[in-house]
Amino acid sequence: MAKLKKSIEKRNALVKATIELVNNNGFHATPMSKIAKMASVSPATIYLYFENKQDLVNQTYVDMKAEYTKYAFETYKESMPVEEGFKLIWKRIADFKLKECESAMFLAQCDNTPMIDESSRQEGIKHLQPLLDLWGRGKKEGIIKPMSDYLLYAYSINPLSFLMISQKRGAFTLDKTHIEEAYEAAWNSIKNCK
Repeated sequence: MAKLKKSIEKRNALVKATIELVNNNGFHATPMSKIAKMASVSPATIYLYFENKQDLVNQTYVDMKAEYTKYAFETYKESMPVEEGFKLIWKRIADFKLKECESAMFLAQCDNTPMIDESSRQEGIKHLQPLLDLWGRGKKEGIIKPMSDYLLYAYSINPLSFLMISQKRGAFTLDKTHIEEAYEAAWNSIKNCK
């Protein structure tokens, strides 16, 4: 049992180091040797958990996507009305991005790089299924614009990454009023105005 715990701790340290180094240096300037050093493990230890750097980054991406969406959908119920469900999910996503800034920044970088392979992207999208299902129901009920889910995501969820990065840089501070305004802008961008 202690051996398993130590193994999990090492893997978690590698994931944490990967996130921090990629956020600060980018994918290409993050060699395995630096990841190992930051995680306080030997470089050979990485290969007990991951095939190579690509596998390490992909698995870290899928792990973080799972953590992110678990938080986002934790209190969501499929029986909620579309607008209420979207508001709850959106606010939990905003909360995650502001509280777990390092993980959220890593995900934002991954969403905009060819470093993540297609199977990992598809695995990440599966984690968003409750939101996609909600949008599908909203489109069917005429509440949500009949647009591609990619466009819905780009207009309603992606702006949170911009705001999070702006806050991290110190250019902008999100307060409760800004969060409410951002939510209203997100909802207005996707709601169907019949």
